[in-house]
Amino acid sequence: MHEDGWLAPATEAEAHETYSDLAPAARTVVRETAKAMSFDREEYDDRVTNEVVETALDALFASLLRVTVGTRAEFETARAETGYDADIEGSDAVENAVWHVAPATETIVAATFQDAETAAVGTLRRQAFGKVYRDVLSTEGAEP
Repeated sequence: MHEDGWLAPATEAEAHETYSDLAPAARTVVRETAKAMSFDREEYDDRVTNEVVETALDALFASLLRVTVGTRAEFETARAETGYDADIEGSDAVENAVWHVAPATETIVAATFQDAETAAVGTLRRQAFGKVYRDVLSTEGAEP
């Protein structure tokens, strides 16, 4: 069993704070990517919208989520220890699982996999963001 990533906010307030702290990095990544693509000022203004920056921020946040990779038995033990509700994607017939414990919402999001660990980790992070953090971090009308 091993962990990857570092982000596991204990509270909704901590999730908001971390998300806000990552906003400047997301803006920098988008700006530097646009520069590498040789966007002139007009194209930048037309194409780099708040939605684009927010998407980058969401992806950055998700990519940093702490996940644990282990066997199904290890996942079931972690699940029992927390007592949190679990949202599990995948097959019961495979040997491995990847999971993210989200104390902020008392949820565990998990995905099972047989061999493709890297793909499972990426998929799980996107699922965890969508299922746990998207609503928590909803910033309707706020600028990223």
